[in-house]
Amino acid sequence: MAPWTPLTPRLSDALGSLSARLLVAFLLPTLLFLALTGTAVYALARGILEDELGTSLTAIAAATATQVSGERMLTIEPGDDTMGTRTWRNLVRLLTDVRDASGVRRVYVVDTRGQVRADVGGGLPVGTEVPELARDRLELSRVFSGQRAASQVLFQGSDGQLYKTGYAPVRREGEVVGAVAVEGSAAFFGPLARLSRGFAAASAGALGVLALVALFTARGLARPLSRLMDSALRIGRGDLTTPVPPEPTREIGVLARELEVMRGALESRDRQLKLMLAGVAHEVRNPLGGISLFSGLLTEDLKAGATAEAAGHVARIQHEVDYLQRIVEDFLAFAREQPLSRASVAASELLWEARGLLTSDAAQRQVEVRVDAEEAVLEADGSLLTAAVVNLVKNAVQATPPGGLVRVTGRGEGSHYTIRVEDPGAGVPEAERERIFEPFFTTRQKGTGLGLPLSRKIARAHGGDLRLVPTPGVTCFELTLPRAAQPPPP
Repeated sequence: MAPWTPLTPRLSDALGSLSARLLVAFLLPTLLFLALTGTAVYALARGILEDELGTSLTAIAAATATQVSGERMLTIEPGDDTMGTRTWRNLVRLLTDVRDASGVRRVYVVDTRGQVRADVGGGLPVGTEVPELARDRLELSRVFSGQRAASQVLFQGSDGQLYKTGYAPVRREGEVVGAVAVEGSAAFFGPLARLSRGFAAASAGALGVLALVALFTARGLARPLSRLMDSALRIGRGDLTTPVPPEPTREIGVLARELEVMRGALESRDRQLKLMLAGVAHEVRNPLGGISLFSGLLTEDLKAGATAEAAGHVARIQHEVDYLQRIVEDFLAFAREQPLSRASVAASELLWEARGLLTSDAAQRQVEVRVDAEEAVLEADGSLLTAAVVNLVKNAVQATPPGGLVRVTGRGEGSHYTIRVEDPGAGVPEAERERIFEPFFTTRQKGTGLGLPLSRKIARAHGGDLRLVPTPGVTCFELTLPRAAQPPPP
């Protein structure tokens, strides 16, 4: 049982790491899912909102550009803003109305060289180049070719907020002579950031709940596994009497039931071994005592020259030695696991062969053995099966009074073949019917108590069984065996 001891820390470590493994199994996929999903949703929402802002700003710029006269815009020269010329004032009034109506931060008009003609919200004087236009050169090239465009990147204003610019071309007689620029704030990033923080908080809460679920699940699994481990360690230490408690969980319950079956088998095996050892010690002690007694008598007779008496003592010693030999053979036959050499066996021939082997014993006891067997084919080990039937018939002959009849019948019943051995003996007392198949249990003075257990072992090895059938007036043992699937070829 010592090999079980080193398993204790390993099993404890395995149970201890179960919680951590379940936590990882629960939390890691969920964390990855939430992180990837949150990042993807945030990026998607930001991209959609940026595109929507750019579309709105370019629409405002296009609507404004339709109200700006390209010819009059080109007449605005540096210094008109300080003098407040009528053309400049009209353009500034238009841009101011657009800014106030749309809520944007800045609206300005530039020519194709990027110089300001009017700037509302930016404060740049007429003729000044706008620095931000260098960032949006690609977009401006599209605008000056007659298309709308919005800046691809957000830029940060002096107030710390993010902004985007939409552009639309200003035309004079179909020719692009400038552009209207509209700067709008990306104010949606505030609610989007709050939404992102809320999602992160909700994800953390969900992860916390999952962690608790994983912890409770791990405990629910670890406790029955710990009980199962304790039962296995008890069995390993040699405690075969304490039952393995059942478990409600299906999978662990199956393990518990199988462990209980194993414990019961080991307990039964241990009990049989103890009975066998006790039986062997008891059975061997008697012939050894007789051998010792007659050996002493033989020595005295040889010294006295009594050869006739010495010959009788030698015969008694030989008889006891033969009995010891039979005990050893029966013990080995019961203890060893004999492989079956299956072959097609005719059932009726097997019964007649068993009868022939016991003809001498039956004649000495003046007992008739009558065989009535139906023809059938068994797929079996003929020698082992003959030994089982011989044991049954021999017990019946020994239990039958002189002049009695032992009946051996064989009948096919469906997929099985049943052999019944009946004798008119005294029968088996009810109190002993459960013990007659225990090794070394016998009511005879010179019996080993291994005949019936060995016969049952042989029957079960063939897929059959041996049982005592309570029948009024007779003792009946019934040996059931499976029939061969196909008859042998002729």
